[in-house]
Amino acid sequence: MLDNVQFANPEFFWLLLLIPIAILWYVLTRKEQMAFVKLSSSKAFSSSSWLTKLKPLLFVLRLLALASVITALARPQIEDISTRTKTTKGIDIVMAIDVSSSMLAQDLEPNRLSALKEVAADFIKKRPNDRIGLVAYAGESYTKTPITSDKSIVLRALSDIIHGQLEDGTAIGMGLATSVNRLKESKAISKVIILLTDGVNNSGFIEPQTAADLAVEYDIKTYTIGLGTNGNAITPIGYKRDGSFQYGMREVEIDEDLLQEIADVTGGEYFRATDNEKLEEIYNEINKLEKTEIEEFKYYRYEEKFRSWVFLAGLLLLVEWGLRNTVFKSFI
Repeated sequence: MLDNVQFANPEFFWLLLLIPIAILWYVLTRKEQMAFVKLSSSKAFSSSSWLTKLKPLLFVLRLLALASVITALARPQIEDISTRTKTTKGIDIVMAIDVSSSMLAQDLEPNRLSALKEVAADFIKKRPNDRIGLVAYAGESYTKTPITSDKSIVLRALSDIIHGQLEDGTAIGMGLATSVNRLKESKAISKVIILLTDGVNNSGFIEPQTAADLAVEYDIKTYTIGLGTNGNAITPIGYKRDGSFQYGMREVEIDEDLLQEIADVTGGEYFRATDNEKLEEIYNEINKLEKTEIEEFKYYRYEEKFRSWVFLAGLLLLVEWGLRNTVFKSFI
């Protein structure tokens, strides 16, 4: 109960210093006010001796009344449950994911696509106030899920992304253009594309620069990520007779100049992820760069508790006055 009590004017508690001063004054002046008479016998006064000893009770009652008045002046109050109104100005984000065969390369564990899906899922969970959509692309592109605030739908769609759903290749321009199309009608305060690829644009009928110009026209910022180690990586290089991939060492080729250009033109940034840890760091960095604006209004109700202290002070003074004018009247 006391944990919920706060004081609107706590500076009044400095007045409590008057109490030790009053006690000191009382002790020093009480001896001067007492008269001493020598008697051969005090038997006649024995019936009233206990009242004499209780006389300081009047002073104690006054001190308690003073302390109660000071507490009332400090205005004790209990904070009622606050009502909060939260207005969120979210960000609309489309994550464009390369699902070409090279995303099965094993320079990230267990492979690039699986590592990306794990990190991207964590990123989505950290954006509770934003709408997020997914675009998958390889030799062509499609919308896996439109922008939505339902993170369970997005996470389920992300887990369903696999290689083989699209014609193989790397159509960066197509992936970016489809993402722009998902965001162009958005009314969000900020619109963002996170485009990830591990290769060079070699497919599609829309040039990446054209798609970047469309993003600028619709005020869409694009963060680009180049995924792959430096040097060579174990990558699918062909098919076996049973239809499974044959793996071999292949040089990692990423058109970093193009990704940097797309980021610069649209006001975003380019990142290079060479391993699992770096990929996670990049998404955490993007998470920090794109902050959702939240306005929070708090309304508080306070229940004033000073009245009970005023009543207590009045009651103590009334008792003191009653005792002074009845029981202790003959000793004053």
